[in-house]
Amino acid sequence: MSHWEASQGASDEWYTPAYIFEALGVRFDLDAAAPEGGPLHVPASEWFWHDSLNEPWFGFVWLNPPFGGRGSLRPWLAKFFDHGHGIALTPDRTSADWFREAWERADLALFMPKVKFIRPDGSTGNQPSNGTCLWAAGSTAIEALERAASRGLGILAQPRRIAA
Repeated sequence: MSHWEASQGASDEWYTPAYIFEALGVRFDLDAAAPEGGPLHVPASEWFWHDSLNEPWFGFVWLNPPFGGRGSLRPWLAKFFDHGHGIALTPDRTSADWFREAWERADLALFMPKVKFIRPDGSTGNQPSNGTCLWAAGSTAIEALERAASRGLGILAQPRRIAA
């Protein structure tokens, strides 16, 4: 767990700010890792708040998984990329194994400046120690990340696959 995660408290209940969804300009069919009671700003028709890794995902997915400790993002991102249709949000920890695995599977990535996430009580959290990355899986997600970049949300990077 990073210094920021430890300093923010024990809870994984952090909401994505509305300006991210406004920049993306899309609607999701499913928020696959919503806090109990549903998402705050996520424009999604349905949401899962427990046991999501064991439920079948459907449609265009938004995923802001629990960041948790070392390696905890791996199963979430594996399921996300297996699903192949959506946008996921993670820290931009380029040195982490899970990040490199996601890079190999992503269609496009958008690196954003540090995001101040929203606490369950509606207050704004402290700025984290690192930036945030949005991952695209599928053509709808690619278009949304391109739109968000054109609106100043961050910088795009496309994984380059080298044949072995």
